[in-house]
Amino acid sequence: MLNGKRALVTGGTRGIGRRIAELLVEKGAQVTVTGTRPESVAPTGCALQVVDFADRDALLAFAARTGENAPDILVNNAGINRVAPFATLPIEDFELVQRVNVLAPFALCQAVLPAMTAQGWGRIVNISSIWGKISKEHRAAYSTSKFGLDGMTAALAAEVAAQGVLANCVAPGFIDTELTRTVLGTAGIAELTAKVPARRLGTVDEVAAFVVWLASPENTFISGQNIAIDGGFTRV
Repeated sequence: MLNGKRALVTGGTRGIGRRIAELLVEKGAQVTVTGTRPESVAPTGCALQVVDFADRDALLAFAARTGENAPDILVNNAGINRVAPFATLPIEDFELVQRVNVLAPFALCQAVLPAMTAQGWGRIVNISSIWGKISKEHRAAYSTSKFGLDGMTAALAAEVAAQGVLANCVAPGFIDTELTRTVLGTAGIAELTAKVPARRLGTVDEVAAFVVWLASPENTFISGQNIAIDGGFTRV
């Protein structure tokens, strides 16, 4: 399905990003992932680029290299969160979240567009969050970034869909990852899933399968959307 396609997945060394990268490889793509730490390990079959998107100069240098390498598929998955009451959220933390969650995808989208539009085909999937569709207390920095990512994606899609480049957001809800289980524990997960209409956590496979489909030639007409994978959570 993706033979001959080149893909970049940011934050592709663990969790949802790692499974997206693995599935892209399974579908035949040549995949590069990014990781923040030198000890990061790429999924089998993937190349690894170590870059810290919190470092503006490093981010822009990586974006320039990405433009030269011209991937056919871009999945902006890397992201960070800072949780704090609105009144006490440090400005530095707010700026940091926007740099990693919005500026990095913006710079990378800009970098890949010339080659994608020139060849008349490209797929961009930006990984948002349910907190980019709804919000809650102490999520000012994160929700700002994810709502912003949605707006950026909509504007981008409006400009380039006619040139064969389809751009979308995917907004995962509560997903069963090692981090989720570590943070919430068994009791916390039980309390959380009681609020999800599907009465369970989502899986990384469910998110990855949809992302890869959006990024594939099978997607011919979905663009500019922010699609939740959340078991119905944001609709009740």
